[in-house]
Amino acid sequence: MTEIRTAAQAKAWLEHQGKSVQEFAREHGVDPATTYQILAGRKKGKRGEAHKVAVLLGMKDGVIPPDTPGSKGAVTIDLY
Repeated sequence: MTEIRTAAQAKAWLEHQGKSVQEFAREHGVDPATTYQILAGRKKGKRGEAHKVAVLLGMKDGVIPPDTPGSKGAVTIDLY
């Protein structure tokens, strides 16, 4: 069972991997500004891109819906 990360833990996790926020955003196809806002607590990650970023960073348990109608389905990331 993996616990949900705090913003500080998510930042430390990125640093542990040797990745910048820019690199993380590029790898996952998300907006770097949104990623910075999630890490700073200015966005809560309730919907849309912010939700996706929060789930990818492990700061939220959730499902990432497919980006396009032709994709193979939603991605579920269970932290429990």
